[in-house]
Amino acid sequence: LVELGAPWLAGAIHGVSAPREKALALTGNQGIEAAMDWMLELVAQKQREREEREEREALERERQRRKQGQELSAARQRLQEDEMRRAAEERRREKAEELAARQRVREKIERDKAERAKKYGGSVGSRPSPPTEPGPVPSSPSQEPPTKREYDQCRIQVRLPDGTSLTQTFRAREQLAAVRLYVELHRGEEPGGDQDPVQLLSGFPRRAFSEADMERPLQELGMPSGTRNRT
Repeated sequence: LVELGAPWLAGAIHGVSAPREKALALTGNQGIEAAMDWMLELVAQKQREREEREEREALERERQRRKQGQELSAARQRLQEDEMRRAAEERRREKAEELAARQRVREKIERDKAERAKKYGGSVGSRPSPPTEPGPVPSSPSQEPPTKREYDQCRIQVRLPDGTSLTQTFRAREQLAAVRLYVELHRGEEPGGDQDPVQLLSGFPRRAFSEADMERPLQELGMPSGTRNRT
């Protein structure tokens, strides 16, 4: 009865005379049974009020719980959107850096081509002109046989599969591997791409150079100045 908000009823039940007399007075002194009915009715009313109060409190707690859940869901969605936005910005930045790196590679290739063209007085990529065959020299009984001329340098012209050409001067004592390395560095393909291995062939006489030939000097392979090769 104390928890239900009627402490005086608890006293009446335990024989306290003042609350009992109050109950009798409120029921018009109709007797103890009427007083007890009135007290039981009052207890039931207090219980209903308590239940209604608890129900309201439960509804309020549920409303607060739903509100907090909605706020948490909104915060989680904002976090996901921020992460997606940061990921998109990161992808755009990486793509821009990749494009800039490719542009730098292209510019370097173009500068190398321009420098080679300026150095050797011709445009890189131009097709080589056919060699001029020397005319027959009339023999003379008293003419001495020509002495073999030694070259200190070999100017190699390499024709690529796409028809363009590269021209570079090498020392006659350099190995053929230096020519292959030069072609690999200057054949104009994007770095990191799938590149076929370089195979060096001579035009005339036609010859495919082996791995063993890569260690031999150019003069030993019979490459005077102006020799052409192709990949």
